[in-house]
Amino acid sequence: MSGKRVLSLYAGLLLGFAVLLCRLFWLCSNQAYASRAAAQSLVTLSLPARRGNFYDCAGRPLTGLQPVWYALCLPGTGSYARLYPYADTAGQTELYQKRNASTPFLLEVDRDVSALGISCWPSARRYAAKPFCPHLIGYCDGEGRGVSGLEAAFDAALTGTGAGDTVQCAVTAQGTLREGRAPQLLREDSSALGVRLTISRPIQRAVEAVAEQTMTSGCIVVLDAANGKVRACASLPDFDPEDISASLNAPGSPLVNRAFQAYAVGSVFKPVLAAAALEAGQTGLVYDCPGYLAVDGQIFRCAGGVPHGEVDLAAALEKSCNGYFIRLGQELGADRVRETAEKLGFGKALELAGSFRTAAGTLPSRETLDSSGQFANFCFGQGELTATPLQIAGMMNTVAADGVFREPVLLDCLLDETTGEEQKPLSHPYFTGARRAFSARTAQQLRQLLAGVVTEGTGQEAAPAAGAAGGKTGTAQTGQFLEGKEQKNYWFAGFYPADRPRCTIVVLQDAQTDPAGSSAAIFAAVCDQLALLEEKSGF
Repeated sequence: MSGKRVLSLYAGLLLGFAVLLCRLFWLCSNQAYASRAAAQSLVTLSLPARRGNFYDCAGRPLTGLQPVWYALCLPGTGSYARLYPYADTAGQTELYQKRNASTPFLLEVDRDVSALGISCWPSARRYAAKPFCPHLIGYCDGEGRGVSGLEAAFDAALTGTGAGDTVQCAVTAQGTLREGRAPQLLREDSSALGVRLTISRPIQRAVEAVAEQTMTSGCIVVLDAANGKVRACASLPDFDPEDISASLNAPGSPLVNRAFQAYAVGSVFKPVLAAAALEAGQTGLVYDCPGYLAVDGQIFRCAGGVPHGEVDLAAALEKSCNGYFIRLGQELGADRVRETAEKLGFGKALELAGSFRTAAGTLPSRETLDSSGQFANFCFGQGELTATPLQIAGMMNTVAADGVFREPVLLDCLLDETTGEEQKPLSHPYFTGARRAFSARTAQQLRQLLAGVVTEGTGQEAAPAAGAAGGKTGTAQTGQFLEGKEQKNYWFAGFYPADRPRCTIVVLQDAQTDPAGSSAAIFAAVCDQLALLEEKSGF
């Protein structure tokens, strides 16, 4: 009886063992289970998606200049402690929080740490510590999508499909790499495109340096006189595109691109009347200025009410005599003056891309100018007239370019960053090309008159260290007061060199009660920097 029980027990054991073997065989041959087990031992980590960069006119990058690396952190290998010195504050916090993590992760570090035996992959921070033209380029949100400026205008092209590279790690149950299995980088083509601007990186950096040293609020614009392309566009106060929250409520509205905003222009408008008079052959006016002029009971004063005495067109420009230009406007008539201003781009926005455009400013209507007081204000750049620094640059560049008006150009093309091949030109849809606003002879005469403003008149501080320049000062009333003092816009718009201009420069210090220096002196500093750049490497 006991023998039968033993046999039964053995038979049961054998049957159970056979069932177990069959079950194991079935599990091993089941592909679904095999795939699930493999997936559990394979960790996929995402690197930041590649975003197209911005480039200057010579193909030099304006974004993506600061290299960073993404290091692979593995549990139990000591990588956490070794990477701590190479991470920023946020990265060090992440390391501390994940010190007991059981799975690998990627950490941004400031250098290549492969010499430490840690796998890492190169990338780039979007903006440099000192970013190039941030007001023009704009900034992105936390997910890397464009929010403002050209980042927003070209977000679709810069983003492409949004696909990014990934790193695959075959790991053990403890989260370490499986023996003999190195991390594998899987590349994805997002088809993101770059954007080439007309900006020149060396000129932009030089202009930004001058602005930071000489002004607290305003902008500087530099055009290539030959084609109207914007080589520099700097605006102050500045902001950090990596920390937008710090600028949202900061004084001085640092997020505003002042080159694109419209302001009262003052006497930088007077060359428009001078051009109209030269073109019409009406340059014989001589006016005896007592420091003011009465028009239908309204009194219009020259700066400080200072009498200028007997002035002709040249002297009126040099001394910036308001009374003379009111009289000149009366001789020319409102139609001719307004038509000349319209030819020179006043009252029209600069369309860039999609909804990204400059302000249009205000060119008073013909009906408005029927008012003698409004027309008198218009003749020396006050009243309803407003314009952007880019519009003033376009006007002055017409003088530099022999009477041919060109809308300032900021965009060049989309390009394939891998090959450098141009993909699509970016001349904005409303760009009408070059058109003649007045004759070359008028332009030449006006250049000579404006050179006199620098050598003999109110613009003497604009004289560069080498060569001569021409241009016009402007001080525009805003009607806004701070601590009992009126805030004014201080302008200088000119060209350099005076005889054969290669660049047009506009300087604006906006809403100032007592600027540290004149806009004319800032203009001279920009000219000096351009001369140095030309001497070193060619402008």
